[in-house]
Amino acid sequence: MLDGLRDLAQALSIAFFGFSSGCAWIAAIVAPNTSYDRLDHGRADGHVRLLLTNASSHIAFVLLAAAALAVLGGAMGAGIVGALAAAGFFTNRWTLAPRKRGTTPPGMRQRKKTQRVVAVSLTLIFTLVAVIATGLAIARI
Repeated sequence: MLDGLRDLAQALSIAFFGFSSGCAWIAAIVAPNTSYDRLDHGRADGHVRLLLTNASSHIAFVLLAAAALAVLGGAMGAGIVGALAAAGFFTNRWTLAPRKRGTTPPGMRQRKKTQRVVAVSLTLIFTLVAVIATGLAIARI
Protein backbone atom coordinates (compact mmCIF):
# COMPACT_ATOMS: atom_id res chain seq x y z
CA MET A 1 0.00 0.00 0.00
CA LEU A 2 2.75 2.44 0.93
CA ASP A 3 4.62 1.62 -2.28
CA GLY A 4 1.51 2.44 -4.29
CA LEU A 5 1.22 5.83 -2.59
CA ARG A 6 4.90 6.47 -3.20
CA ASP A 7 4.50 5.66 -6.90
CA LEU A 8 1.43 7.88 -7.15
CA ALA A 9 3.24 10.77 -5.44
CA GLN A 10 6.19 10.38 -7.81
CA ALA A 11 3.94 10.32 -10.88
CA LEU A 12 2.01 13.39 -9.71
CA SER A 13 5.23 15.26 -8.93
CA ILE A 14 6.54 14.55 -12.43
CA ALA A 15 3.23 15.77 -13.90
CA PHE A 16 3.25 18.93 -11.78
CA PHE A 17 6.88 19.68 -12.61
CA GLY A 18 6.10 19.28 -16.30
CA PHE A 19 2.97 21.41 -16.02
CA SER A 20 4.86 24.22 -14.30
CA SER A 21 7.63 24.11 -16.91
CA GLY A 22 5.07 24.37 -19.69
CA CYS A 23 3.28 27.25 -18.01
CA ALA A 24 6.56 29.09 -17.50
CA TRP A 25 7.49 28.58 -21.15
CA ILE A 26 4.16 30.04 -22.26
CA ALA A 27 4.47 32.99 -19.86
CA ALA A 28 8.07 33.81 -20.80
CA ILE A 29 8.21 33.01 -24.53
CA VAL A 30 4.88 32.44 -26.25
CA ALA A 31 2.72 35.19 -24.74
CA PRO A 32 5.35 37.98 -24.97
CA ASN A 33 6.01 37.18 -28.62
CA THR A 34 2.31 37.37 -29.37
CA SER A 35 1.94 40.58 -27.35
CA TYR A 36 4.75 42.34 -29.21
CA ASP A 37 3.36 41.15 -32.55
CA ARG A 38 -0.18 42.39 -31.88
CA LEU A 39 0.17 45.40 -29.54
CA ASP A 40 2.16 48.61 -29.52
CA HIS A 41 5.35 48.62 -27.43
CA GLY A 42 3.96 50.29 -24.30
CA ARG A 43 0.89 48.08 -24.03
CA ALA A 44 2.88 44.93 -24.81
CA ASP A 45 5.44 45.78 -22.13
CA GLY A 46 2.69 46.35 -19.56
CA HIS A 47 0.95 43.14 -20.60
CA VAL A 48 4.12 41.07 -20.27
CA ARG A 49 4.95 42.53 -16.85
CA LEU A 50 1.42 41.89 -15.60
CA LEU A 51 1.42 38.37 -17.05
CA LEU A 52 4.72 37.48 -15.40
CA THR A 53 3.63 38.93 -12.07
CA ASN A 54 0.39 36.96 -12.01
CA ALA A 55 1.69 33.73 -13.52
CA SER A 56 4.76 33.52 -11.28
CA SER A 57 2.68 33.10 -8.13
CA HIS A 58 0.66 30.26 -9.62
CA ILE A 59 3.72 28.53 -11.03
CA ALA A 60 5.48 28.82 -7.66
CA PHE A 61 2.49 27.21 -5.94
CA VAL A 62 2.43 24.30 -8.42
CA LEU A 63 6.19 23.85 -7.97
CA LEU A 64 5.80 23.74 -4.19
CA ALA A 65 3.12 21.07 -4.56
CA ALA A 66 5.36 19.12 -6.93
CA ALA A 67 8.29 19.42 -4.53
CA ALA A 68 6.17 18.12 -1.63
CA LEU A 69 4.94 15.22 -3.74
CA ALA A 70 8.50 14.45 -4.84
CA VAL A 71 9.62 14.24 -1.21
CA LEU A 72 6.65 11.97 -0.44
CA GLY A 73 7.61 9.86 -3.46
CA GLY A 74 11.14 9.40 -2.15
CA ALA A 75 12.94 11.88 -4.42
CA MET A 76 14.49 14.22 -1.88
CA GLY A 77 16.82 15.87 -4.42
CA ALA A 78 13.91 16.65 -6.74
CA GLY A 79 12.00 18.13 -3.82
CA ILE A 80 14.86 20.42 -2.85
CA VAL A 81 15.50 21.55 -6.43
CA GLY A 82 11.76 22.04 -6.97
CA ALA A 83 11.49 24.20 -3.85
CA LEU A 84 14.42 26.26 -5.12
CA ALA A 85 12.63 26.75 -8.44
CA ALA A 86 9.46 27.79 -6.58
CA ALA A 87 11.42 30.38 -4.61
CA GLY A 88 12.91 31.65 -7.86
CA PHE A 89 9.48 32.14 -9.41
CA PHE A 90 8.29 33.93 -6.32
CA THR A 91 11.13 36.46 -6.72
CA ASN A 92 9.41 37.73 -9.88
CA ARG A 93 6.82 39.30 -7.59
CA TRP A 94 9.60 41.44 -6.06
CA THR A 95 11.36 42.07 -9.35
CA LEU A 96 8.23 43.46 -10.97
CA ALA A 97 6.88 45.24 -7.89
CA PRO A 98 6.01 48.90 -8.46
CA ARG A 99 8.75 51.27 -7.35
CA LYS A 100 8.20 54.32 -5.21
CA ARG A 101 8.06 57.61 -7.04
CA GLY A 102 10.97 59.21 -5.18
CA THR A 103 13.60 56.55 -5.96
CA THR A 104 14.63 58.05 -9.29
CA PRO A 105 16.22 61.49 -9.54
CA PRO A 106 13.94 64.34 -10.69
CA GLY A 107 13.64 64.49 -14.45
CA MET A 108 14.71 60.86 -14.96
CA ARG A 109 12.31 58.16 -16.11
CA GLN A 110 11.91 54.81 -14.43
CA ARG A 111 13.33 51.96 -16.48
CA LYS A 112 10.57 49.37 -16.44
CA LYS A 113 12.09 47.62 -19.44
CA THR A 114 14.96 46.48 -17.22
CA GLN A 115 12.48 45.02 -14.74
CA ARG A 116 10.80 43.06 -17.53
CA VAL A 117 14.08 41.78 -18.94
CA VAL A 118 15.25 40.60 -15.52
CA ALA A 119 11.89 38.92 -14.83
CA VAL A 120 11.92 37.07 -18.17
CA SER A 121 15.52 36.00 -17.56
CA LEU A 122 14.69 34.73 -14.07
CA THR A 123 11.68 32.89 -15.48
CA LEU A 124 13.79 31.13 -18.08
CA ILE A 125 16.53 30.25 -15.59
CA PHE A 126 14.11 28.82 -13.07
CA THR A 127 12.23 26.98 -15.82
CA LEU A 128 15.49 25.15 -16.47
CA VAL A 129 15.73 24.43 -12.73
CA ALA A 130 12.19 23.00 -12.84
CA VAL A 131 13.14 20.81 -15.81
CA ILE A 132 16.15 19.54 -13.82
CA ALA A 133 13.82 18.79 -10.91
CA THR A 134 11.63 16.82 -13.33
CA GLY A 135 14.61 14.73 -14.37
CA LEU A 136 15.55 14.13 -10.75
CA ALA A 137 11.99 13.08 -9.95
CA ILE A 138 11.99 10.65 -12.88
CA ALA A 139 15.27 9.16 -11.66
CA ARG A 140 13.90 9.20 -8.06
CA ILE A 141 16.89 11.07 -6.75
